[in-house]
Amino acid sequence: MKYGTFNLGEAEGVVLAHSIRLPSGRISKGQILSKEDIARMSQEGVASVVAVRLDPGDMLEDHAAAAIANVIAPDNLRFSEAATGRVNIYANADGLFVADKTVVDALNRIDPAITLACLADHVTVREGDMVATVKIIPLAVSGDGVAEAVSLLSGAVPFQVKVFHPRAVTLIATELPSLKTSVMDRTAKLLEQRLAISGSRLTKEIRISHTVERLTEVLLELKPEETRGPAMIVVFGASAVADKDDVIPAAIRRAGGEVHQVGMPVDPGNLLVLGRIGEVPVLGAPGCARSPKENGFDWVLSRLMAGEAVTSFDITGMGVGGLLMEIASRPKPRDSIIEKTADLSVGALLLAAGQARRMGNGGLHKLLAEFDGIPLARRTATMLQSSQASPVVVVTGHRRKDVEAALAGLEISCCFNPNYASGIASSLVAGFSNPELASKDGILVMLADMPSVTAEHVSMLITAFREAGGDVVIRSVSGGKRGNPVILPRVAYDAVLGLQGDVGARAIIESSGLPIIDIDIGPAAHLDVDTPEEVAAAGGILRG
Repeated sequence: MKYGTFNLGEAEGVVLAHSIRLPSGRISKGQILSKEDIARMSQEGVASVVAVRLDPGDMLEDHAAAAIANVIAPDNLRFSEAATGRVNIYANADGLFVADKTVVDALNRIDPAITLACLADHVTVREGDMVATVKIIPLAVSGDGVAEAVSLLSGAVPFQVKVFHPRAVTLIATELPSLKTSVMDRTAKLLEQRLAISGSRLTKEIRISHTVERLTEVLLELKPEETRGPAMIVVFGASAVADKDDVIPAAIRRAGGEVHQVGMPVDPGNLLVLGRIGEVPVLGAPGCARSPKENGFDWVLSRLMAGEAVTSFDITGMGVGGLLMEIASRPKPRDSIIEKTADLSVGALLLAAGQARRMGNGGLHKLLAEFDGIPLARRTATMLQSSQASPVVVVTGHRRKDVEAALAGLEISCCFNPNYASGIASSLVAGFSNPELASKDGILVMLADMPSVTAEHVSMLITAFREAGGDVVIRSVSGGKRGNPVILPRVAYDAVLGLQGDVGARAIIESSGLPIIDIDIGPAAHLDVDTPEEVAAAGGILRG
């Protein structure tokens, strides 16, 4: 391959290295110049071009990238079309991304012109996340180098996505007088959120005294017989593990199990315990797992959910990269090729759990007020069904039975928030923990008491989200004043799951650093009905 400047008289068949702008239009980089191209450039005053002339056996960048990508095992992966010498690779399922550094390094050492970049080993990915990219640096590359890369990948797996396998999990929490009940309640909720991405669920919570004897008794009671019993046990100790013979590891051994590891070189996460009773993994959670921030517990949990048999050797190999304390959230790699944004998925979360305190003491509920003979909760849910958002998940709470009765027959999912009285944060957490929504690129958050928002308004918001590429916040406004509904991108989900109390998404929107796009949908962005007078003014009728 020869790179250089070519006079037009010798330029037929060369590959253009830089785009050329002509009065009659643009000739793009990478184009193989024909007689017609040369005649056109000559007529418009071009005398020479910077280009590449291929040698026998050379391959153009797109052909080379496609040839290499085509031999990567496609299980749970999706590949883009080759463009500008690049093939991007995406996860086709929620799971654990596992990379073989030896194979990736070997490929990258064949020829500097051939590159393969991927995520770090053993990171959790969502369906649609970009996990790797094959990039050919120059416009063309030696066919021999491509053949060597293809041969290497034909006999090895550079990376894969191991799909999560849902598990039934039992939580055992030990108690001491110094440990507040509210802390234990929050611990269970956070564990449920951690399990949600894998489709796993917390099936039982047991609270016991913090003694070896009592924990041993419970572990023996849970010991599976044949196929019965939990698929995983997580133990949160009231006191941190201080020794290999402390309460949690000692109880695992007394119950007939084995302890693989006490402690890990990940901070936060040092005080983790990993054991097994029969075929059931037992995880002694470190105290930091009571926080939603990433820690060593997450690393081990994700491997177990992906079906890996985690060993002491695995855990002791986590030290490099294991200092998490000061590391900010890692951004996802961005695709340098603009994809069709219509593929970005947006689900709808309808918040219908509030107590309607401003409706007075007469037992009236604004979400049951009828607009054109239809309860407001049903009217809003039906509107969302007819929009571009899918699926529609409704969080219920106060007067759950009445609200869910008003929604009966609709193709929606209802999610009950038993802690609705604590404020809107608990409803947001319940909704964003829903597996149907957690896999979406964006979630539209809609208040159920906004009768003037239409499917057209929702479609305007979703269209703006897609056109912006999906990494922005979309906010409804009216006359420049912020309102509802809003769309939050996937990168903001973890922050939502950390909310507490009567705090909504506004704090996240304004502190996330994400771009915010305001869409004016008119007065509908501000019209909610909190009082009987507002219901009547909006055209609703309250029933006793």
